[in-house]
Amino acid sequence: MELTRELYWNVGHSVLIPMYLLVAAAFGVLIWGLRKRLAAYRLGQPLDRTDQRGERISGVLRDIFLQARVLRVKGAGSAHGIFFFGFVLLTIGTTLVFLQADLLDPLFGVRFLTGNFYLFFSIVLDLAGLAAIVMLLGLAVRRYLLRPKDLPNVGDNALMLGLLLAILLTGFLLEGARMAATELGTDLSWWSPIGLLFAQPFAGMGETAQRSVHTGLWWFHFALVLGFFCAIPFTRLRHLLLTPTNIFFRNLGPTGKLRSLDLEDEEAESFGAAKVADLTWKDIFDGDACTYCKRCQDRCPAWNTDKPLSPMKVVNQIQEVSFDNPEANLIETVTTDVLWSCTTCRACEEICPAAIEHVSKIIDMRRNLVLMEGEFPGEEVTKAMESAEVNGNPLGMAPAARADWAEGLEVADLAAGETAEVLYFVGCYAAFDKRNQKIARAFVQLCSAAGVKVGILGKEEKCCGEPMRKLGNEYLYQMLAAENIELIQSTGVQKIVSACPHCFNTLAKDYVDLGLELPVEHANSFLAELLQSGKLKLKSENLDCTYHDSCYLGRHNELYSAPRQLLAAAGASIREMEKSRSESFCCSAGGGRILAEENLGERMNQTRAKMAAETGAATLVSSCPFCMSMFEDGIKGADLDEQLKPLDLLEILAERIEA
Repeated sequence: MELTRELYWNVGHSVLIPMYLLVAAAFGVLIWGLRKRLAAYRLGQPLDRTDQRGERISGVLRDIFLQARVLRVKGAGSAHGIFFFGFVLLTIGTTLVFLQADLLDPLFGVRFLTGNFYLFFSIVLDLAGLAAIVMLLGLAVRRYLLRPKDLPNVGDNALMLGLLLAILLTGFLLEGARMAATELGTDLSWWSPIGLLFAQPFAGMGETAQRSVHTGLWWFHFALVLGFFCAIPFTRLRHLLLTPTNIFFRNLGPTGKLRSLDLEDEEAESFGAAKVADLTWKDIFDGDACTYCKRCQDRCPAWNTDKPLSPMKVVNQIQEVSFDNPEANLIETVTTDVLWSCTTCRACEEICPAAIEHVSKIIDMRRNLVLMEGEFPGEEVTKAMESAEVNGNPLGMAPAARADWAEGLEVADLAAGETAEVLYFVGCYAAFDKRNQKIARAFVQLCSAAGVKVGILGKEEKCCGEPMRKLGNEYLYQMLAAENIELIQSTGVQKIVSACPHCFNTLAKDYVDLGLELPVEHANSFLAELLQSGKLKLKSENLDCTYHDSCYLGRHNELYSAPRQLLAAAGASIREMEKSRSESFCCSAGGGRILAEENLGERMNQTRAKMAAETGAATLVSSCPFCMSMFEDGIKGADLDEQLKPLDLLEILAERIEA
């Protein structure tokens, strides 16, 4: 017998006209539903996300068709990935049937679903359908029987799972009825093993009954498929279209860079976001692309230390307001406790399979709270803001003492007209905090050992403004930044280095909008280059340690290798924490939280200190003055003083400078 089958067996080609009319109607419903949602997206402010189209398209191909983002998480991520690949194969199979049966065969007499290719086609589609069913059942068991903590059960989840499962099962029943009448007892049937199993209940029927059942199943299966397309815009099934679109429109960087406000815009009635119309269209679109997988929530350090912030909930609250009550006050909906809990660590955005941008929404609402309402998370923050405005630092220290830490070191005062190879932007904590002053001195010592002349701005340096900006005070940030930029440009320096990830990130990315275009490096990568070139020589001495990836070095700037290379050169043996590199757990100081008391839930710094202690290492190494301050307190608060000692990477390296 010929290795093929009759397409449209039993129903005949007479179904084509009504079939395509109904398909057109279903697609009409789909397009109509999506157009209705488009009206809500248009409430937001314009935002251009169509540049670098090649990179955007490659991102869609990688993250959707290879499921790169989804497969980062084992378990549910793997099940979703396998289901997706199975469903794609079934879609390809249906498309091949359409091409042969509806176009190539009737018009040109071309048939390719024959011979060995047909056998391969049959077994691949059967196995793909089986994999899709098994994964769907697994996901249903997880959601409705195992019920992971805090996994939201949105109303249409059951509809989505049920509809997809019904389409797959009726597809196999349809195949079984056909095979019972045409293939049972032939070698061809073994190439459709799952269909063969489904054929058994129909084997005892007469041909008339088999054909009758097959016709009924064909129309029922077809009705389910039509219902699937019609349901897309009105259920979470819309993520099938909107998640790939959202990945195309993703932010291509620089990572974590905030939108600068034009504070001199005389036509602006308010700043920040109080209503949906104050956000961008992408902020609204994000909510529709969300799949409620709760990965962002699972990774959020605030949520994991019993704060009220759920990044997933914030995104979906914005979506609900956008469609149900666009004039509602977003801040009242989300609540201030939620907004002030964010550390801007980007753990949520790093893991999100839909490329949703959570942090910028929170910052925009904070901006409205601060710039329009004058509201801060606490009195201590208000005082820090006032101090930064008056003294140029949030610590309340006299500006004249800003360079006292450098006494006895060979550093040039660039503000006084002296020259140097690099400008070391010290930052407030390294300048004024006694513990962090040791780190600043260590950096200068390392540069001197490598023959690099370092210059500083001395008492003229101001806070980079990053904590103020992340807390919503864009006005104070821009004021401090403008003063720093004017001073830096007057020195004629050609390169800036900072050991503070927050200063580094701000100068390298945010200051560009205000006119600074000099190259900026973090101390880790700068010293790693000196080590590699042979200018910096280190002794190798044993050190048992664990390394904490600062959020603003890691997820914001992907600087994971340089600190580990430096530690290895210094003889350190690193015991990695379970949450390291891109999965690192925040110390709690980011997002301006360094200035605020942590009054809700557990203390993040203590939680992170316990993670470090669990490795059994005696030393907790970090590369951030904010992290150092947090770990000093966290280790004491968790009663780990005898077990764990916090050190900065630069301190360790300075102790190992080769004479």
